[in-house]
Amino acid sequence: MNQEFINKWISQVKKGTLTFIVLNILKNGKEYYGYDLISEIKKNTAIEIAEGTLYPLMNRLKAENLITSKWVEQDSGIPRKYYNITNEGVATLKSMNTYWNELNNSILKISK
Repeated sequence: MNQEFINKWISQVKKGTLTFIVLNILKNGKEYYGYDLISEIKKNTAIEIAEGTLYPLMNRLKAENLITSKWVEQDSGIPRKYYNITNEGVATLKSMNTYWNELNNSILKISK
């Protein structure tokens, strides 16, 4: 087995699915701040993600009008930036979910 190849492939899969994962987490309407999103990703997937990966992604999603963000003052400590999915994000996610399901079904067929 070529472990170097496998590691590179896994990295590409993670990069390619991270947007999909984040939008799926946000779809329930709950607002999340960065650390919460990282925790949800780690809790629900096999993906390890760092803040340095998440925040540039969130900026790109905001620029694409798929999410919004707002700063919220805390009773103690620094303000937190909370993220929420937009209507356009919900519509985009619906298309992504359709494609993902079709792709997954195709992969399952050929990998038997």
